[in-house]
Amino acid sequence: MSNKETMTSRQRVVKALNHQIPDRVPIDLGGFQTGIHKKAYIELLDYLGISDEMKILDPVQQLAKPCEELLNRFHVDVRYICAHGPDSFKGAIEKNMRNGRLWHDLKDEFGVVWSMPDDQHLYMDISHHPLAEATIKDIADYPFPTGDDPTRFTGVREQALELRRDTPYAISTGIGGVYEICWYMRGLERWFLDMMENPAFCEALLDQTLKFWLDYYDGFMREISDLIDVVMIGDDIGGQSGPLFSPEFYRRIVKPRQKTLIRHIKSLTDAKIWYHTCGSVMQLIPDLLDNGIDILNPVQISADNIDPRALKERFGRDLSFWGGAIDTQHVLPFAGPAEIKEHVQNNLEIFKPGGGYIFNNVHNIQPGMPPANIVAMYDTAYHYGFY
Repeated sequence: MSNKETMTSRQRVVKALNHQIPDRVPIDLGGFQTGIHKKAYIELLDYLGISDEMKILDPVQQLAKPCEELLNRFHVDVRYICAHGPDSFKGAIEKNMRNGRLWHDLKDEFGVVWSMPDDQHLYMDISHHPLAEATIKDIADYPFPTGDDPTRFTGVREQALELRRDTPYAISTGIGGVYEICWYMRGLERWFLDMMENPAFCEALLDQTLKFWLDYYDGFMREISDLIDVVMIGDDIGGQSGPLFSPEFYRRIVKPRQKTLIRHIKSLTDAKIWYHTCGSVMQLIPDLLDNGIDILNPVQISADNIDPRALKERFGRDLSFWGGAIDTQHVLPFAGPAEIKEHVQNNLEIFKPGGGYIFNNVHNIQPGMPPANIVAMYDTAYHYGFY
C-alpha cells in the first residue's frame, strides 16, 4: 500500500466500476442519497474552520450542497449534474400559517405537496396526495408533467462540459425512479391496499410515471450522454427486515417497468446505472441485476441480512457497491472516532478487493452526527483505501 495517488478521480471511479483495481477506493459525498443534512453540514464546517454560504441541494431532504473546500478536504471523487424544472413550473417554497404554526410548503411537478414546520427545519413530509381518491379514469385525465420538455435541460450540457474539461472528477446525474412517486401521489396506506385490491390502478399509475422518465432520459441523455459516468435511479423497495411489499408483486408489476427504464437508459449512454434502495433487499438483488443495474446504493449494512462479506462474496463480481461504509443507525451517531476508524477499516477490507466499491457512509449524513465522527470516517476511508 503506497498511499500515493496515481489516477485522476474520474479514472479512479471508472476503473473501480469496471471491477478493476484503482490506486485507491473512490470517495463520494454530496449526492441526493450520499449527501449531508444542512444542520450536520453547518456543524461540520464550524468544526473544520471552513466558511461557506449555505446552498440547499434538496429542499425535501434539507440537504446542503457541499462546497469545494470540504469536498477537497475529504478527497471526494464525484461531482453531480442535474436537470431542473421546466420554465412552466414554478416550484418556489411558500410560507403558510396553519393552526397557529408557520409552514414551508412545496408543490412538486406531480402535484404532491411537501411541508415542513418553521420551528423544526429537519425535513419536508408529504401533506397532500393528489390522487388519494382517484380512479383509473382520473389517472388518464391527470395533468402529468412532460418529461422531455426541452427547457428542463437548458444549460446542462455546458455545465457537464465545464466539469469534464476543467476538473478531474467523475460525473453523476441526479436521481429518478418509477415506483416511489406513485405512493407519493396516492398515499402509502392507500397504495398498499391497491396492491392487494386494485393492482390495475397500480399498473396504470406506474405506466404514467414510467412514460415520464422514459421521455425525461430521452431529453437528458441527448444533452450529456457522452459526458457522464453514472446515471442514478432508485426506488425504495426494502425496509429494516425485508422487502416493503410482496416480492411477487414486485416481480409481476414493478420490476418490468424498472427494467424497461434501465434498458432504455442503457440504449442512450455507456454510463453505469446506479440503483438506490434502502433496507434489507438481499433476496431482490438478483432481480435488480436482471434489470441491468451496475451499482447498488446505499448498502444499508444495519438492515437484516445485509452482511458486507456475504454481499461481496455473492454479488461482488457483477455488482458494484456504493456505500456500506458504516452502521449509520448505531455506530456513526454514538461511537467515538476510534471505533469509527475500526468500523470503517473493517468494511473497507471487505469491500475493496478487486474494485467494485465506492466509499460512502450509508445514505445521507443526518443532523446530530458528531463532526469528529464524520471526519474520522472520511479520513479513515482515504488513509486505508489505497491498494
